[in-house]
Amino acid sequence: MPAERLQKIIAAAGVASRRKAEELITSGRVLVNGQPVTQLGSKADPEQDHIRVDGKLLRAPEHFSYIVLNKPKGYVTTVSDPENRPTVMDLVQGVKGRVYPVGRLDWASEGLLLLTNDGALANSLMKAASHVPKTYVVKVAGVPDEAKLDKLRRGVSIAEKGGRRVRTAPAQIKLIREGDNPWLEVIIIEGRNRQVRKMFEEVGHHVEKIRRVQYGSLSLDVPPGEYRSLTLEEVAKLKAAAAGQKPSFDKKKTFAAKSSTFQGSSFDKNHPHRPTRFQRPARKRG
Repeated sequence: MPAERLQKIIAAAGVASRRKAEELITSGRVLVNGQPVTQLGSKADPEQDHIRVDGKLLRAPEHFSYIVLNKPKGYVTTVSDPENRPTVMDLVQGVKGRVYPVGRLDWASEGLLLLTNDGALANSLMKAASHVPKTYVVKVAGVPDEAKLDKLRRGVSIAEKGGRRVRTAPAQIKLIREGDNPWLEVIIIEGRNRQVRKMFEEVGHHVEKIRRVQYGSLSLDVPPGEYRSLTLEEVAKLKAAAAGQKPSFDKKKTFAAKSSTFQGSSFDKNHPHRPTRFQRPARKRG
């Protein structure tokens, strides 16, 4: 786990609020590896360092891994594939411990995919009752009129595996780039198989490209094929969202993630949200 600010570690351990944790630090009541730390902004690794508050050793967190991956097109979201197609697991081989995808993005879909070995969190996030919003940018064939968009916003009947039809929950949809094949932002609170594609097919428009740019409070911020570990704060926000608490969003990050879609899957390696003119080979990040 990457080093975190001490006050975040203390707050995540449930010892005190973030503000109270800052007071504990400045008053000399926090020791890291036996040494008092009084400067705010000091960092520690909760898995490697011994942190004591008022002499009490903080309980080390469970050894869970939380990964956010920018899935490129051409990978299936499974641990293994009987057809020997590339899977998202090929992209996270450097992760310590075995992680599993939370939900799915189909072979042709791109964008933010969460992987973890925290089964309780994964199950909570995948339950429809969690209502964790997922934001996509979608390019469709043809221009859907406002009546069709309103129909999608209210919910439409789509077919699930086996032929059973279900009605989708209300969705937020808005136009973000005009054209003969426009781009739209779609926010849903469910995660049914190929849901966004099926929704647009129901109103007569084929989805040409789709990228997930936000999952709860997480925004897409790594180049295609790369991943990073979540911070303690990000994990805490996901757990809160899974428990039904309303998440807060970083509108600047969301806009940047969406804007990168208009240049295909290219990212500048120094500025992940900035599109480059040519596609660069994806790199894995440990």
